[in-house]
Amino acid sequence: MSAQDLSQRVVRAAEEALSEQSYVAPIDILTRLGWLPPSRLDEWRQGRVLTLEDALQVSPAKLSRAMEVFRRWAVDRQLQPSETIYVARTRDRRVLQFSSIGNPDSEQAYRTHWVSPTLSEAKRQRLNERQSRPPELVVINPLNDDWVCTECSGSGDLLLMEGDGPICMDCADLGHLVFLSRGDAALTRRAKAASSLSAVVVRFSRARKRYERQGLIVEEAALEQAEAQCLADQDARARRQRREQERRANQDVSFQAAFAEAIATLFPSCPRERAEAVAIHAAVRGSGRVGRSKAGKALDPEAVTLAVLAAIRHADTPYDRLLMSGVPRDEARALVRPDIDRTLSSWRAVTAPPSA
Repeated sequence: MSAQDLSQRVVRAAEEALSEQSYVAPIDILTRLGWLPPSRLDEWRQGRVLTLEDALQVSPAKLSRAMEVFRRWAVDRQLQPSETIYVARTRDRRVLQFSSIGNPDSEQAYRTHWVSPTLSEAKRQRLNERQSRPPELVVINPLNDDWVCTECSGSGDLLLMEGDGPICMDCADLGHLVFLSRGDAALTRRAKAASSLSAVVVRFSRARKRYERQGLIVEEAALEQAEAQCLADQDARARRQRREQERRANQDVSFQAAFAEAIATLFPSCPRERAEAVAIHAAVRGSGRVGRSKAGKALDPEAVTLAVLAAIRHADTPYDRLLMSGVPRDEARALVRPDIDRTLSSWRAVTAPPSA
């Protein structure tokens, strides 16, 4: 890879991260370049890898060049440096080490987050507090029950990944905590606030290929206190919930109407009922679709166009049938693109009003 190619990749990764979260950290660059796999990042945060550089899949020379490009880009963009302490997701909450040699200047460079100057002082303060907050302890509900604790050779329903491998709850000094399943946000929030020690419980989903939250383990007294609090104000919370649901429903209707209007502006010949259907589908709360993205909520023309394009692809082309027949996704998209472009062009056309 040439120096110019590397520089372009670093800048592109930095711009994307800044756009998404209003700040950029060296870890953002390393993960977006593919040099720091998520699994290795987790191992480092769990204290199972001594330094971050030990987890990287890149030569020291290329790493040095990339970090210098990133630093120059941040300075040129007049981003504000903000140093953040990285704490391990371990029982001792030790400070994590980045560089193999532990050089103070290198450690500071890795810890420095570059923040957008457009953020207000209050938002910058909240961002700094959130970044400096120690990470939650995470324990795993394993799929297989034949694992062995590396400290006592025992086992159990939950394990904590730390150091050389998994350890049981007793060895992790978490054996006295009780499980609280997810589902009741108020109970979870109150139990966690009342518990001086807690941990998130996750389980790997083979279908989704990721760990998913199952609940918390908290102190039993904290759970009992939270249950009593929830029982005492359940009627008031139910009323608030109904009001919130009504407010959100009204917001959704207003947003869907605005999204449909944005479609009509970009595609004046799109049938009105079709624009409304696309808007309703794209703007479903919690769907993860383009209408719920930051750009979609801002009615960005590109986001609106992507929603229309997706609707045409699924409803007006044989794309879904191609996928079901085994055609690879990229190839199927290329095959139906001419049909999509024709529809987009016809919808963009402005129909002249009938003559008198």
